[in-house]
Amino acid sequence: MRSIGTTDLSVFPISLGTNVFGWTADKETSFAVLDEYVENGGNFIDTADVYPYWATGDSASEMIIGEWMAHRRNRDSLVLATKVGMLEGLQGLAPATIRTAVEDSLRRLRTDYIDLYWAHVDDHDTPMVESLAAFDALVREGKIRYAGASNHSAARLAEALKISDEEGLIRYVALQQQYNLVERDYEGELRDVVAKEGLGSTPYFGLARGFLTGKYAPGVTVESPRAGMAAEYLATEHGRRTLEALTKVAAERVVHPASVALAWLKAQPTITAPIASARNVEQLQALITAAELTLSAEELTLLDEASRP
Repeated sequence: MRSIGTTDLSVFPISLGTNVFGWTADKETSFAVLDEYVENGGNFIDTADVYPYWATGDSASEMIIGEWMAHRRNRDSLVLATKVGMLEGLQGLAPATIRTAVEDSLRRLRTDYIDLYWAHVDDHDTPMVESLAAFDALVREGKIRYAGASNHSAARLAEALKISDEEGLIRYVALQQQYNLVERDYEGELRDVVAKEGLGSTPYFGLARGFLTGKYAPGVTVESPRAGMAAEYLATEHGRRTLEALTKVAAERVVHPASVALAWLKAQPTITAPIASARNVEQLQALITAAELTLSAEELTLLDEASRP
């Protein structure tokens, strides 16, 4: 288990992403994935009110998780994260939006508190102090335990933390951003802010939309909603070089390439727990293996050098 920043949230080193629940994973399959994740020690579940609204027109992920927790009666053994700011009709971080969204999420999740509530996007139209005050009020009311920032630039994250300190408001305790072997922009000013301020990071797209699972190769057709995006990496020399190193380490370890990709990610500075999703129990096994896998210094160096842009 790892702590998120300086909080008392102790989490499994791989967070279960649930954007596929109610979309490419039906309720029965989603329940099976959740059961298997927990049975293997997992406790950190990441969702959002917008999952998978873009595909289905509803917030099915939260509803499925809420029903599962009600059936399993395991809410208090989990670290549950959801988000506000991207759902149609509730975009942005205005105080009224945050208030409406959190009540809706609590109802769908069938719980009276959220462990980590993410500002899903940065809102340049709402004064930061107002958004932070809204999160602060929710903490004082016991509806959320902590707040985090997702998709924020280094400058905006630093500004938010400064405002919190000056105004005596709760601080963001974590950052969620894209980061993986082929997308390494995080390794700069943004990571510096996270490290300096004592935050934790739970990156998304840890498998680069499926590219780092190793199932994409020249001439191979993959049936997936993300196949087009993942295949773009394969078209670059950088992507092919990264994939070659990844499959080499995976073959030597006799594990899935996805396990190696996530193990590399969780070994990076400031990273608490990468987020990865699974459409079925079979895909979940690579995530569980990643949580237990510790790469050697030589393996980390090989992957680091091969994947540098």
